[in-house]
Amino acid sequence: MPQADTVQAICWNNKQLQLLDQRLLPHKKVCLELDEASAVAGAIRDMVVRGAPAIGIAAAYGIVLAARARFAESPTNWKTLIETDLKMLAQSRPTAVNLFWAIEYMREIITGLQGDPEPVLLAEAKKIHENDIAACRRMGELGAALIEQPCAILTHCNAGALATGGYGTALGVVRAGFAMGKITHVYADETRPWMQGARLTAWEMVQENIPVTLQVEGAAAHLMQQGNIDWVIVGSDRIAANGDVANKIGTYGLAILARYHGVKFMVVAPTSTVDMNVVCGEDIPIEQRASEEVLFLTDQPIAAVGAVARNPAFDVTPAALVDVIVTERGVVLAPDAEKMAAMMENT
Repeated sequence: MPQADTVQAICWNNKQLQLLDQRLLPHKKVCLELDEASAVAGAIRDMVVRGAPAIGIAAAYGIVLAARARFAESPTNWKTLIETDLKMLAQSRPTAVNLFWAIEYMREIITGLQGDPEPVLLAEAKKIHENDIAACRRMGELGAALIEQPCAILTHCNAGALATGGYGTALGVVRAGFAMGKITHVYADETRPWMQGARLTAWEMVQENIPVTLQVEGAAAHLMQQGNIDWVIVGSDRIAANGDVANKIGTYGLAILARYHGVKFMVVAPTSTVDMNVVCGEDIPIEQRASEEVLFLTDQPIAAVGAVARNPAFDVTPAALVDVIVTERGVVLAPDAEKMAAMMENT
């Protein structure tokens, strides 16, 4: 497998899937060893692993584990039995389209298999993993090339090595841009309620000695008003056919702020995140997570007793607010349906 970077969240080792438990970062670095598809589905649901590309990769490895178990259970009927596992994995999280892309890709491979399925499916899962790392590096180069002068950038949530097979989407651009002298500083939103910016993005940047400053989401407008950044760079969990972008809750607000303040807005995601079957952002399912994630912080109550909470995990940024979408196939400036279709046809 190609070198990812100093941070690696997913690894196949000794017939097991190993996942860095991102719930414990940055204070503890613990790898979970999983050997059942149900454990992989639980890890996706409970955010042991998160980020659209990483979820898809984990699911692919989960299917390898499912195939091993089902073939041992019934060498003649395992293809029927594994459908239960595929459905279980598909139900783990609803918004990240990479999950469904990986499941459908592996399902097609399963259809043509004869004999023990594990070696072939493992090779395919590893290929998905390797291709994602290569795509991230390509997106890093393409995104960094758009930055015309040394500047600071703002990012939201975590779209780094932890959210992908390695290197990262938005943070892949940061890594490439920093190496080229184009990105001088990273501002990271905390990203409530799971604090991915505070726990994960800041941690990744510290690991690689990239200057990073953490801020609460409410400080983003002030940062832009002061003229301190030139770009907002984020990832995505699903991009509609017209270029509308679903990403971590709070991204839409950043796009509005960026447009008002003349700050460029870049979305970085592999083509497996683009869902050409979804016409526009209104059709993207938005995951609603438990209210306890908002009412509590690390198991400590932070809200008045009796208060209720809403907890959408994602929001949709209209394509009209996006300056550029960067994929491994190329760059889409001022995205719309026609430009997205042309990019997806570019092989």
